[in-house]
Amino acid sequence: MKKSFIFAIVLLSLTGCQSAYYGALEKVGIHKRDILVDRVEDARDAQNGVQEQFSSALEELSTLIDFQGGELETIYNNLNDQYLASKDAKENVSNRIEKVESVAQALFAEWESEIEQYSNATFKRNSQKQLNSTKSSYARMLKTMRLSEKKMEPVLTSLNDNVLYLKHNLNANAINAIEVEFKQLKQEISILIKDVNSAIAESDKFIKELSQ
Repeated sequence: MKKSFIFAIVLLSLTGCQSAYYGALEKVGIHKRDILVDRVEDARDAQNGVQEQFSSALEELSTLIDFQGGELETIYNNLNDQYLASKDAKENVSNRIEKVESVAQALFAEWESEIEQYSNATFKRNSQKQLNSTKSSYARMLKTMRLSEKKMEPVLTSLNDNVLYLKHNLNANAINAIEVEFKQLKQEISILIKDVNSAIAESDKFIKELSQ
């Protein structure tokens, strides 16, 4: 059996599962709009979490740079824990964004279909206008989410480089080498946090608009 055919079957199966899932929720009064609001809130909370986590990792790296003596292995273990936690936080953000996209696509498709069912021209026109406005707001929000997500990867890569270098060089020379990269990493994290704040602000704005 061709891989493309297998992929198509899996895709249809997943789509069917999602439709059944949304349908079951609608039967108990939970509509796609409600689900979208919940998932945007989850994505926003994940962004808050990743912001705090990257700040925590930066603090741990600062501790290494200010190292005045003691067990370097302990600092390495702490820094490695911070890197792993940051990686998990980033993956959580990515998963949350994908869930937002999934229900948003379903909501907009349903909305478009229902607009065509109107016989009242005024209702149809107003509904289309509202859909267009919601789509525009959603696109702005998603763009800021994806932008901040994209900037997480190079920061993680840099953190991993520092952790690996320290792992194999538990000495003062390693600290000196890491210190050279520290300012750049600090700047990258500062920019990332700024972008995450923008994404959070757009999320709050979208939630408010959708909840009206």
